[in-house]
Amino acid sequence: MISLIEKIYCVKTILNKEQLSLTILRLSHQLIEELSDSDMKDLVFIGIQPRGVLLGDRIMDCIKSQAGSGSSIQYGKLDITFYRDDVRKELHIPSATHIDFSIEGKKVVLIDDVLYTGRTVRAALDALLDFGRPAQVSLCVLIDRRFSRELPIQPDYCGLSIDTLESQEVK
Repeated sequence: MISLIEKIYCVKTILNKEQLSLTILRLSHQLIEELSDSDMKDLVFIGIQPRGVLLGDRIMDCIKSQAGSGSSIQYGKLDITFYRDDVRKELHIPSATHIDFSIEGKKVVLIDDVLYTGRTVRAALDALLDFGRPAQVSLCVLIDRRFSRELPIQPDYCGLSIDTLESQEVK
């Protein structure tokens, strides 16, 4: 039976709990596989506040369990509130940024939940420069809303690509 909320808002589950866990595990394995030839001391992971951090935490748990206890994986959290150019009408309360290492000359993997217009990633790139100049930046996202990009930004690692209308929302 369809609930009233589903009738009104046309709610559709994109990933159930099991699918989400498998997708996060797959992304973790992709990151390990493709970045394993890099020296881990030259590799850093950064979750974009707020929801990219939730995804980043889970990915880091998977990577750390695969890499073993002897590896030191650098993971930070980045708030981009004051770097955004698309939200100006309402007051936004910033989240915490926690990057206690230099990204100068490092390979950085930015982690976010949904890639939509590309403006969040653009703001994150601007914010990263306050912490040094990375050698390379890659993007890992859980969901890629492919046909809604306003900026030429594409993910390097993607859990699921979906087609959505401009009026639809992905949570």
